[in-house]
Formats: sequence, C-alpha cells, structure tokens
Amino acid sequence: MTQQAIFAGGCFWCVEAVFNQIKGVEKATSGYINGTTEHPTYQEVCTGETGHAEAVKVEFDATVISYEKLLDIFFSIHNPTQLNHQGEDIGTQYRTGIYYLNEEQKQLANKKIAELQPHFSEKIVTEVRPAETFYPAEDYHQGYLLQNPQNSYCNLVATPKFLKAKVKFEEIWK
Repeated sequence: MTQQAIFAGGCFWCVEAVFNQIKGVEKATSGYINGTTEHPTYQEVCTGETGHAEAVKVEFDATVISYEKLLDIFFSIHNPTQLNHQGEDIGTQYRTGIYYLNEEQKQLANKKIAELQPHFSEKIVTEVRPAETFYPAEDYHQGYLLQNPQNSYCNLVATPKFLKAKVKFEEIWK
C-alpha cells in the first residue's frame, strides 16, 4: 500500500539521499512546497520571495515502513530547533517542516514533536502544516548527493548526515 509523506529539513539533497536508501521507500523526490508562486524554479525559491520550502516527497510502502519510522528518520537528520536554516543554509526555504496529507499524519507529527521536545534544550520549530501543491525540483537536483559526492558542499554537510543516518538506521538501509 503506497502512501506519501512530505518533509523539509534544510537542503533537499541531504534529505532525499537518506530517504532513497531506506527499505520500503519507493521513491523520494526533491521539490518545493507551500509557497505562493506556481511552478517555481530553484533560482526563484532561493530568493526567499516565493515562500516555498525545499522539501522531499517520500513515496513509501506502509506495509514495509511506517510513517512513524519516517518521522524518526526525519528528526535524526536535521536540527528541528533551527528556524529558517540548517547549518550554513540560511533562508525561509530551508525551514523545517512536516506537510501532512491527512489528519492521521498531522496527529502523528504533533505527537512525535511532543515526545522529542524534552530531549532538546531549545524549542522545536518544525512547522506542521497541510501540504499544498508540491512542485518537483529540476531534474539536476534529483539524486544530487549520490551523483555528486565530490561536490564540496556534499563533502562538508550532506555526506556526514547521510553516513550518520546509514549507521543509525542500518537495519532498514537498502
């Protein structure tokens, strides 16, 4: 039974790369969500004026992996206490967010945040909002981390997140 989930946790290259390696995930797609411009481009989103977040749509087999497990993975690969940035990536397009597709996802996301909050010294600022239109990013963004491991950004930021997730979720890594 294929379901979808949409997460934003900074640069979509990192988030997409991790989810595409998880058993039960059929496809993770980088894109843009919850903005005001139709069919935005990467250059437009980077201005911060479209209101979109860089996000990843995860298509998964719910008989293999649960939405709750996807939430665990999501919260392990970014800092949910950073407002409008992740590391060196700064701007509203890098905000942390869970964009739910139904009431159950909304409830599970809010429950997970409540469970995790005591483990953080700062407030979790992950927005939990209904998913509006998701626009896939340009083709060159899809699978970027795995295709460009020598990129300096990937070496400094993305690859360590990817490797951390691989170790932490080894039992469900493809």
